[in-house]
Amino acid sequence: MKPAADSFPAFIGWCVAGIAGCFGVLSLLTVGPFVLLGTLVLSAWLLWRFNFGWAMGGLLTGAALPVLYVAWLNRDGPGEVCTSTATTQTCTEEWSPWPFVAAALVLVVAGLLVFARGRRG
Repeated sequence: MKPAADSFPAFIGWCVAGIAGCFGVLSLLTVGPFVLLGTLVLSAWLLWRFNFGWAMGGLLTGAALPVLYVAWLNRDGPGEVCTSTATTQTCTEEWSPWPFVAAALVLVVAGLLVFARGRRG
């Protein structure tokens, strides 16, 4: 007998799949293809173990974590940000972190609403 597709363990599993999938897409030119392959295996296992259900909203909630990491990397932006050491100075162009924070917040709320709606109904 399969566990409930709308259970908390299923939601956590789908959150992990969402984190890995979003990270794989964001790092597509480096390790992304390998991460996406692992995400595909994890998703297949989750579908085999839990089947389809409202817990799949965890994909949205999990995808917020890499987006928040991008916001953290751009925390000094927008504009040119320079760092200095005793011998060198390095400047990079950073984006505003607030659109990434807003997108992450929307993803978290949407995923939690999908999961809560499915468990209630």
